[in-house]
Amino acid sequence: MEKTSIKKNYLYNLVYQIIILILPIITTPYISRALGATNIGIYSYTVSIVTYFTLFGSLGVSLYGQREIAYVRDNTSKRKKTFIEIILFRFITLTISMIIFYFSFARSNEYQVYYRILLLYLLAASFDISWFFQGLEDFKKTVTRNVIVRLLSVACIFIFVKKPEDLSKYLLIYSLADLLGNLSLWLYLPKYFKGIKVKNINLKKHMVPIITLFIPQIAIKLYNTVDKTMIGYIISNKSELGNYEEANKLINVLFTIVSSLGIVMVPRIANVFASGDTKKLNDYIMKSFRFVFFLAFPITFGIVTVSKEFIPIFLGSGYEKCHIIVNILAPIILLCGITNVIGTQYLLPTKRQKQYTISILVGLIFDIAFNAMLIPKYGAYGAALMTTLAQTLVVIIQCYYIKNDINLKNAFKEGINYAIAGIIMFTVCIILGIFIKHALLSIIIKILFGGITYGIILIILKDEYIKIAIQIIKSKLKIKN
Repeated sequence: MEKTSIKKNYLYNLVYQIIILILPIITTPYISRALGATNIGIYSYTVSIVTYFTLFGSLGVSLYGQREIAYVRDNTSKRKKTFIEIILFRFITLTISMIIFYFSFARSNEYQVYYRILLLYLLAASFDISWFFQGLEDFKKTVTRNVIVRLLSVACIFIFVKKPEDLSKYLLIYSLADLLGNLSLWLYLPKYFKGIKVKNINLKKHMVPIITLFIPQIAIKLYNTVDKTMIGYIISNKSELGNYEEANKLINVLFTIVSSLGIVMVPRIANVFASGDTKKLNDYIMKSFRFVFFLAFPITFGIVTVSKEFIPIFLGSGYEKCHIIVNILAPIILLCGITNVIGTQYLLPTKRQKQYTISILVGLIFDIAFNAMLIPKYGAYGAALMTTLAQTLVVIIQCYYIKNDINLKNAFKEGINYAIAGIIMFTVCIILGIFIKHALLSIIIKILFGGITYGIILIILKDEYIKIAIQIIKSKLKIKN
């Protein structure tokens, strides 16, 4: 049942990851042209500001709630009590955050019209209960909700966003999509709580563990957002931030493919840890490492080989710096994949928040300090370089913390075959690029031959995933015959 559950949840999550991979490919070229680099920069800057208030209002509730529900998922009364306490806590903190945000930014500011719209985004966060269903490992509901909401928001973008002056409409769609999507999940709650009474609600007991978990959450969110805020604040030309935003968005979309298994594994590892089965926990972590390496190496090398031709076709004019920023940020796909396994899948579910927090805080301080020096001179290039170096530092620190718990030598051995296959794939694509001058044709051929090369090398190296794939294909052919 466990294997089936993980596979089932992974497939649900994979479908969602594919959709959120495809939708930006459809919308980003349209939005980048309709709004222009400057307005994309304003969008990125204002959203980065509201992100801080969402973060402070939410504290670490999403990850904490997912973990706590996973711990008590088999006890219906404890499960309901835990849910009520956590959601009430979240309502209170986000209400305070909304009030502060309004008086600090939405009441009087250069971008106040945009900040007032983004108040809806804060409101949406208060109704987010996806953590409850993730804790139950019921990914079908959250995936279904997210898919429907995203498809509707894409339709609205094409209908209502036509020109640079439509930035406010874009932000409204962005905020309302989250609000309506989060509200829709509440319709499923009666099924889980019918006939269950709860007494002695205690919010206070959650305060310390939530704040403890909040510190790494704020650190990682700041780590992912502060570069945009600093570029927007230091560089007056918002098109610089527009270039960085689109490059960062592309890298994040690619990373979601690599991190897709992690979302499924967090509640499972938390549950296994609670049961004390360390052997199974280590087995899950080693499989996660292999999965990350399997996907991260070809994606990282692949985006570097096609970015120069891909960006102008994808985004249009005004994003000339974007492909260089993408190349600087590309290693983050692999680095974040590793920290997703060590930090999100291992340190947090096993209640080692302190070590996770230290690693992120060190990376954050490093990032802010050097961004302050490099952004004024090098702009988005400097921010991209520091983000990549800071993530490398985070990986090193986290590896140090788990060196006595996980056999890192064996874990990284899992990646050798994929690194070899990725390097050979990269070399083939670079050579092909020398001879093919037509941009679109070059992209298609590189992707096609790059993928084939990667697969062939793994077949030669007798990779486990390739063996499984071949066995599945053979079994299906036998059934047909």
